[in-house]
Amino acid sequence: MRFLLVVVTALTLVASVVAGDNAADDGKLRIIVFGAHPDDAEYRAGGCGAMWSKLGHHVKLVSVTNGDIGHWAMSGGALAKRRAEEVRKASEILGTTSEVMDIHDGELMPTLENRRAITRLIREWNADVVIAHRPWDYHPDHRYVGVLVQDASFMVTVPFFCPDTPPLKKNPVFLYASDRFKKPYPFTPDIAVSIDAVFETKVNAIAELESQVFDGGALGNAEIAAEAPPARMRDLRLAEVTKTWQARSGNEADSYRNALVRWYGEEDGNAVKYAEVFEICEYGHQPTEEDIKRLFPFFSQAHSK
Repeated sequence: MRFLLVVVTALTLVASVVAGDNAADDGKLRIIVFGAHPDDAEYRAGGCGAMWSKLGHHVKLVSVTNGDIGHWAMSGGALAKRRAEEVRKASEILGTTSEVMDIHDGELMPTLENRRAITRLIREWNADVVIAHRPWDYHPDHRYVGVLVQDASFMVTVPFFCPDTPPLKKNPVFLYASDRFKKPYPFTPDIAVSIDAVFETKVNAIAELESQVFDGGALGNAEIAAEAPPARMRDLRLAEVTKTWQARSGNEADSYRNALVRWYGEEDGNAVKYAEVFEICEYGHQPTEEDIKRLFPFFSQAHSK
């Protein structure tokens, strides 16, 4: 029995190694985005996710909690199941992959167990780029996602940490999604990406997050839900989401216009309407400008038009 266990373990390890090697063999980029809840990754990087996907790259959007208290009228397993289906539908539109971890909403902690779970996900995806919240935010789940990803940023290459999952051969580039918080220091717009070409795709994906977008999420109420267009009125719903995200993504572009000009040039940068913006984490691989252009192939596309 002991011999059989050893053989099974060895075969599992070999299968993991082969899977990791195969993931890197197609020459495409592999990006993993960690959000605290089933909507955060889609909000912060859904546009870039759609653009990477269109070019054949591999993008995974992970919700570190299951969102099971993120509604004013329902909770528990029913809500977790609903929100998992919402992000699955959103990913179908974006061309990405989705995963929801089984951790209660509002209860995420930076434990060793969770560090291992994040490390394994990054390794299994064989990530070139890892995106997450900054570790200071209004929501504790957001903050601790940032901490956990920071804590994993070195460990992903350490062989005897989580030895059941083969370590990465190279450290990924770790990025923070943009936010508005000023302390201990404000967000730095190192990489700004135009999502104009996929803005409609992002809007269509976000419209699938009905529990948050139309019901109002955890802080909603019956009045807010009643004001939203009913599900059968798809066009009205899309118009409402479009208006909201024209303001949000438009503000990103206007707020970080200098960064857009830096990456796209004066004319193209000033013409961008909607953007997603990222800060380079000081942990993990520190990319050169050429690295960033390789990892974000959208800049060269803009200049070649």
